[in-house]
Amino acid sequence: MASAPGSPSPKSSAPLGQGVPPRVRFCPSPTGNPHVGLVRTALFNWAFARHHQGTLVFRIEDTDAARDSEESYNQLLDAMRWLGFDWDEGPEVGGPHPPYRQSQRMDIYRDVAQKLLDGGYAYHCYCSQEELDSRREAARAAGKPSGYDGHCRNLTPEQVEQYKAEGRTPIVRFRMPDETITFNDLVRGELTFTPENVPDYGIVRANGAPLYTLVNPVDDALMDITHVLRGEDLLSSTPRQIALYKALMELGIAHRVPEFGHLPYVMGEGNKKLSKRDPQSSLNLYRERGFLPEGLLNYLSLLGWSLSADQDIFTIEEMVAAFDITDVNPNPARFDLKKCEAINGDHIRMLDAKEFTERCRPWLQAPFAPWAPEDFDEAKWQAIAPHAQTRLKVLSEITDNVDFLFLPEPVFDEASWNKAMKEGSDALLRTAREKLESADWTSAESLKEAVLAAGEAHGLKLGKAQAPVRVAVTGRTVGLPLFESLEILGKDRTLARIDAAVAKATA
Repeated sequence: MASAPGSPSPKSSAPLGQGVPPRVRFCPSPTGNPHVGLVRTALFNWAFARHHQGTLVFRIEDTDAARDSEESYNQLLDAMRWLGFDWDEGPEVGGPHPPYRQSQRMDIYRDVAQKLLDGGYAYHCYCSQEELDSRREAARAAGKPSGYDGHCRNLTPEQVEQYKAEGRTPIVRFRMPDETITFNDLVRGELTFTPENVPDYGIVRANGAPLYTLVNPVDDALMDITHVLRGEDLLSSTPRQIALYKALMELGIAHRVPEFGHLPYVMGEGNKKLSKRDPQSSLNLYRERGFLPEGLLNYLSLLGWSLSADQDIFTIEEMVAAFDITDVNPNPARFDLKKCEAINGDHIRMLDAKEFTERCRPWLQAPFAPWAPEDFDEAKWQAIAPHAQTRLKVLSEITDNVDFLFLPEPVFDEASWNKAMKEGSDALLRTAREKLESADWTSAESLKEAVLAAGEAHGLKLGKAQAPVRVAVTGRTVGLPLFESLEILGKDRTLARIDAAVAKATA
């Protein structure tokens, strides 16, 4: 690939004012768990379609029988629903260009491949892998491009017969035109590819199975896709596909060459491209930890795009209203888990109280909750929820934050116990119990004053005085607002836990 000389050309907006609503596609392969890079691609396509009142086609590229699975296919559908993405054509909703799974379109690909052969746009290649490797190595040694050298481009009938007599089974190669290909990338501006860098390429395997290089452009053509928004890793295949689209247009199969926009890489640890093998790339991980779809999508949108220079927190509706593919930054974007968590926490706080309590439900039940179902107290949950909502980054944190309310006794973290229970803590706890005994238990402020008074009696400020009380009652050194928590837990249970902590400290 070679870019146009000089500075990058300005990016031009997609021609959307000509009465043709855009048609974009999201076309994942059902291999393994969905990952965040895939979600970011889906998000940008979905937002683009919705912003321009266009059509989102959801297509499944499942031609790799060795890697694709029905389980992964169902996970993709479930992920799209969880994220809140709707699609206008595709699985479960149908549309005018069925079927929407490539494994069910093989007859279409065979027919198109034959038309390309008949029209001279493709040819049979009989080269063995050993011959290809040998010639590529020789080209590298000579300092020449190491792509396919066109050996079978113009075979004579006699050469074809000789190869057949040797028992060779050909693949089908697309015949690249001997011309420079230039196109305007909606993200990167004008890009130019010279012929020596884009050799003829395979479109059908020797066993007759069509390759991605054929099926993807053919489906885009037959589904009349107007804009292809996809990852930067596919940029090098774009000139090949443009040439194929033009051939399909000449054959009357395609109506247009779509516009392309290549989205920046998402980088992980060590500034390496985030791969499906990286633990932090799995969408399931974020669902299990209790990320909100709207929080995760807000963060993923920032991996290459922004609503404005000074606003990181926004709703998906605000994103759709403002989204312009030409505003996407072509530079790689680094995935920052802490920032993702912080943004998700902001979205948790944006929920209304009822929605928050309901979203937390899965983590208040088995298998996440360590308490017995009969020990869960709905009134206490409703009372503590507003205090929890101000503290959480992810919903799964709710379990540890409220378990002290529903467990018969607190579960002591020994490190927390040792940190809080310094010498003299038992005496402080006895004083705190005495003050709390006579406090007003309908007022968190009264409980605070009781612990403050206990601290003053021992020469301690509130922060030092409340640490042993918190550990005695909740088992932890950090958590929800202490005095509101004591009020909700209740006088009898609080004092009993302080008594148990004194006994433990003096044992």
